[in-house]
Amino acid sequence: MMSEIPKELGKVDKKSLDKEILRTAIIAELDAINLYEQMAALATDKNIKAMLLDIAKEEKTHVGEFQHLLLNRDKEQVRELEAGKEEVKKEVGE
Repeated sequence: MMSEIPKELGKVDKKSLDKEILRTAIIAELDAINLYEQMAALATDKNIKAMLLDIAKEEKTHVGEFQHLLLNRDKEQVRELEAGKEEVKKEVGE
């Protein structure tokens, strides 16, 4: 993603806008986690590596915050997440 909003939020209907904003925020946080963890894997300075991993961990908290807000606003998403959990249990036993 790298600072690019994947959807034109100005064109989203008002009823869905807050949910789309939250989804976009989650995408941005996941992108940041990926970036920081990749850079940490390449860093040769242990302090830089530690800082990048610490910041990636903070971004994971942000994902949880945005996801919580989204799940409070999108009950279909809640149902589909549960359905996904059940499929994993059925398919691979986890």
